Amino acid sequence: MGLMSKEDIEKLKQQLKVQGYKLTPQRRAILDVIIENEGKHLSTEEVYDIVKDDCPEIGLATVYRTLQLLEKMGVLCKMNFDDGCNRYELVHNDEDHQHHHLVCISCGKVEEAEDDLLEKLEEKVEDLYKFRIVNHSVKFFGYCSSCSENLKK
Repeated sequence: MGLMSKEDIEKLKQQLKVQGYKLTPQRRAILDVIIENEGKHLSTEEVYDIVKDDCPEIGLATVYRTLQLLEKMGVLCKMNFDDGCNRYELVHNDEDHQHHHLVCISCGKVEEAEDDLLEKLEEKVEDLYKFRIVNHSVKFFGYCSSCSENLKK
C-alpha cells in the first residue's frame, strides 16, 4: 500500500475541517510515515524519529498530539503490546475484525496473523454464553523465528 490517494487525503481534510482542524504539513508528514510503515506498528517515538528527517523542526509533543487526534477521528487504532509503549496502525474500514498479533518477548517484533482463525471459537463463545461478539483482539506472546533460532544455539 503506497501513500494516501488524493481521494483519501480529501476525505481526511474534510473530516478534520468538520472537527475544526487543518491537515497541516506536519500532520500530513506524520500520516505519511504511518502509511509508509504500515504493518510495523510504530510507537510515538519511532514515528517522531522518522518524521524528523522530513520535518526537522517538528517536536515530539506535536507527533503525540497528532497521533491522539487521528486516533480520536478513527483514522488510527492505538495498540498496546504490554511493552510499555503505545503503537499505532491504520484503521481499514473494510475489515470487520482486528487481526491478531504475534509479539516477540525477546526482540519486541510484532507480526500480524492475518487469518481469522478464531471464527469457530467466537461461534462457540456466542453459543455457550449467549454473548453477541462484535469484535475481538488477540495477542500471542512468544519468540519470533529468528529469536527462536538464537535460543537453540
